[in-house]
Amino acid sequence: MWVGLVAVLAVAILTWALNQGAGFSGGGRAGDADPTDLPRVALATLPPEAAATVALIRDGGPFPYDRDGIVFENREGLLPDESSGYYHEYTVPTPGASDRGARRIIEGSAGELYWTDDHYRTFERISP
Repeated sequence: MWVGLVAVLAVAILTWALNQGAGFSGGGRAGDADPTDLPRVALATLPPEAAATVALIRDGGPFPYDRDGIVFENREGLLPDESSGYYHEYTVPTPGASDRGARRIIEGSAGELYWTDDHYRTFERISP
């Protein structure tokens, strides 16, 4: 029994170590190690729907999706570490999509904005 447990533990540690070396350590973009050093993107370079969503956020809505404004928990750990309730998520509509799609803007309580177009796999901080 102990041999099996040690073998499973060894495989888990090896898998973790290999993933660290392959760039799966977290961060704002695949492979980044520091979520406080996210790449930046200008709002003007994002799809026009992103600018419209930012305008709705600034105006307090109304939002087109029921889940807009819900707490984003940052479970992935890709944004700077903050307490629960600090971040809120908003859908950026994707033309032609039959659902909410993968594009989101995350707003921090201090007003900072983050963009993801791959459903929370990577983030960029939005610059005005």
